[in-house]
Amino acid sequence: MRKTVLIAALAATTTLATPALAAEATVQRLYVLDCGTNLGKDQARWSPGVNVGQPILFSDNCYLIRHGKQWLLWDTGIPDAVAASPNGVETGGGAIVARRTKTLEGQLAELKLKPANITHVALSHNHGDHTGNAKLFAGSTFLVQQAEWDFAYADPAKSPLPPGAKVTKLMGDHDVFGDGSVLIISTPGHTPGHQSLLVNLRKTGPVLLTGDAVHFKDNWDNRRVPSMNADKDQTVASMRRLDTLMKTVGAKLWINHDKPTSDAQIHAPKFYE
Repeated sequence: MRKTVLIAALAATTTLATPALAAEATVQRLYVLDCGTNLGKDQARWSPGVNVGQPILFSDNCYLIRHGKQWLLWDTGIPDAVAASPNGVETGGGAIVARRTKTLEGQLAELKLKPANITHVALSHNHGDHTGNAKLFAGSTFLVQQAEWDFAYADPAKSPLPPGAKVTKLMGDHDVFGDGSVLIISTPGHTPGHQSLLVNLRKTGPVLLTGDAVHFKDNWDNRRVPSMNADKDQTVASMRRLDTLMKTVGAKLWINHDKPTSDAQIHAPKFYE
C-alpha cells in the first residue's frame, strides 16, 4: 500500500515519467559529511529585514549515498585547502568567513573510500561552498541541470569541474538510479539551474535535501528570498514545490545551511539507512 501511495504522490509532484520503486529503495546508507561552516557577517543578506547587521553561522554539509556498489556524492563543500587556515578565509566579497576543520578527502578516507570510488557527483548549484572540491572527482559523472551548465560550467576557464569532466546535463527532474530511490528535483531560483535531492531510505524514510533552495528554517517558514538570488519568483515557486513534495511523501526536510538542522543530524562515520 505504501509503495503505491508513494509512487502516485511522486508522479503527481515531479516531472518524472516513472518514479518506480521509491518505497522499496535500494539506498543502503546516507552519510552526513562536515563540509565546513560559513559565518555570514550580516544575516539580512540572506533574510531581508531580519537581524540587520547581525552575524549568523551556517552549517555546510555534503551527503554521501551508497546505492549497491555505486556512490553518489551530493555537493562537495568548501575547498579542503581552507582547512589550512585556522581563522578561515573571507569569501563573497568579504561578506562571509568560510572555515573547515575536516577535509572532504579525509572523511572519505575514514570510510575507506577514495575520490575514485565516487561514481556520481550531483551539485545543487554553482557556488563555491558547494563546488569547492569538485576537481577531486575527475573519474565521476557529474549531474547538473542544463540551465546551470549554461550559467556556470560551459566555460572551462571558469568551471569548477575537473578538466574533461563526464557530465550528464539534465532538463528537470531525474531518477538517478532508475528505481525511485534517489530523485533529483529541479528547483531553480537561487541560481538558474539549482536542484534539490529526494532520498528514499528504507528505515529513515524519505529525506529532502534542499541545497540552497532555502537557507534557514525561518526563511522557509516565511518564504524569505536572499537578495542575491537569480530569480525571486522562481525561488518562492521552488519552495512551494518542495513543500508540496515534502508533505505528499512525508519527507523530512534537511535545510543544508540551517545549523540547528545540522546539529540534530547524525554525522559520519555514523549513517542513516
